[in-house]
Amino acid sequence: MDLSLDRPEGYLFVRRVAANAITVVDRELTASFLLAPDRAVEQWPVTTALALDDNHVAGILELKPELVLLGTGTRQQFPPAAFLAGFLRRGVGIEVMDNAAAARTYDLLAGEGRRVVAAFILPGS
Repeated sequence: MDLSLDRPEGYLFVRRVAANAITVVDRELTASFLLAPDRAVEQWPVTTALALDDNHVAGILELKPELVLLGTGTRQQFPPAAFLAGFLRRGVGIEVMDNAAAARTYDLLAGEGRRVVAAFILPGS
């Protein structure tokens, strides 16, 4: 069987997820970041889901998502209800999952041309 590399084009994609880093295309990121199909916002100042508040909602919404995926590290950890409500009040869906699940879901939705934003929390932030 022949194998060939079929690299997605036209959007940023997650290539690899580890406990302390996520590789976007060919760049390894070790601090929390936001990822949209057309750009990455590095050095997102978040170290834990419990620290998320309405100020973080506004920063994510600047990327104009229709859906937000919150990756909370190696384990799923729910943020405060006020953070989640900030998206729902504005008609934007949000899902909370571990980083690996968020990366898989992001790649699938971005590949379909959806306006998805993934917010990844990494421990090295």
